[in-house]
Amino acid sequence: MGHPATHPTMTAADYLAWETTQRDRHEFLDGEVWAMAGAEDRHVTVALNAAMALKQHLRGTPCRTFMSDMKLHAASANSYFYPDVLVTCSTADRTSAQIKREPTLVIEVLSPGTAAYDRGAKFAHYRQMPTLQEIALIDLDSRRVDVFRKGADGLWVLHPFAPGEGLHLASVDLRIADTDLYADIDPE
Repeated sequence: MGHPATHPTMTAADYLAWETTQRDRHEFLDGEVWAMAGAEDRHVTVALNAAMALKQHLRGTPCRTFMSDMKLHAASANSYFYPDVLVTCSTADRTSAQIKREPTLVIEVLSPGTAAYDRGAKFAHYRQMPTLQEIALIDLDSRRVDVFRKGADGLWVLHPFAPGEGLHLASVDLRIADTDLYADIDPE
C-alpha cells in the first residue's frame, strides 16, 4: 500500500475515470485512493517468474494470466486492486479489457512496506470474492510462500511452502520449482 493520493475520497466511477488519466497506478478502497509505490527488482522478477510459469502452463485453456497493471474489482469491498499476478478462467472477464472481476488465483509478492496490508485488509477483501480459489503470498526475504486455498466448506486453509519446496498452485494444477520461482534473484 502506498500513500493517499491527492484525491482522498471519490466514488468508484470517479476513480475509474480519474485513474485512466494518471501516470502512476492507484488502488481504490471504498472511497479512498492510494498511490502504488514502485517495486524493487527482486519483487518484479519473482512476479514475472510466477506469471511466466502460469502463462505457459495455461496456454490453450480458457484461463488467462495477468500482471500488476490489470485492475481487479472486489465488488463486496467496493474496491479495485492491482495484484502482482492474477489468473481468471472467466468468460465474462475475457470480455472486459481493463478490469477483471472473477479471479481464480491471486499472487502477491510481499514488500516490507506492504506485507502487513497484503496479509491483513487486502487478504480479507480478496477472500470475499466468490470465484477466488487460491491466494499465494510470496515472502522474498524468507523465501517462504503461504498459499491459502478455499475448501469446499468455504473456509480458507493455509498451505505453507518452506524455502526449497517450491510452490504448488492447486487451483490451476501447477507446481513451480523453487529454482524457477526465484530464478535470476541473487542469493542473499
